[in-house]
Amino acid sequence: MSGQGAHLALDVPLRPSAAAVAPVDDEAALVERVRAGDGAAFETLVNRYMRRAFSVAYRLLGQKEDAEDLVQEAFMAVLQRVDTFQAGRPFAPWFFRILVNRGLNARKARTLRAVDEIPETAAHHGPSPERDAERTELRDRLRTAMETLPERQRTIVQLFDLEGFAGPEIAEILEISDGTVRWHLHEARKTLKKALAPYERSA
Repeated sequence: MSGQGAHLALDVPLRPSAAAVAPVDDEAALVERVRAGDGAAFETLVNRYMRRAFSVAYRLLGQKEDAEDLVQEAFMAVLQRVDTFQAGRPFAPWFFRILVNRGLNARKARTLRAVDEIPETAAHHGPSPERDAERTELRDRLRTAMETLPERQRTIVQLFDLEGFAGPEIAEILEISDGTVRWHLHEARKTLKKALAPYERSA
């Protein structure tokens, strides 16, 4: 393949809409063209999934540079493993399985750089210092509670509640049953609700 993907443009918004689901009717043809060495087909797939891939990677790793590296590695893995893709199956779960598995491995194996605050996307209208403190306390409490979850539960919450993946999609990405996804999600939400209960009572 003639150097396509040597550099992937990753200048994308930090928190893209999870509702933007890519069309899949032509993806089998695109994958076949990638197998044949068509750089334009690969670029189409990259452009189609880049935003959501970066958002998922950022959720997993919590730092922009780490997320960019992970997305780059995942798309390069697509090129390396495209011959193993099973024709007739949807591309997205296969790709996000590669991305998530590499992200989980990176989270285990590396000491990540200091996590930056996720920027607020809502307009700032100058809330009182007390309100700012409450929001900061809630974010810190939620972050701490998320870190106490078992890794699989934390990943499922990130994919389901923060990135908008459906249960069956997560099941395929993580290679577990849909029922197992629902159970982990239920247990994680119980843990998070308990951790945030003091804040809710004081709100």
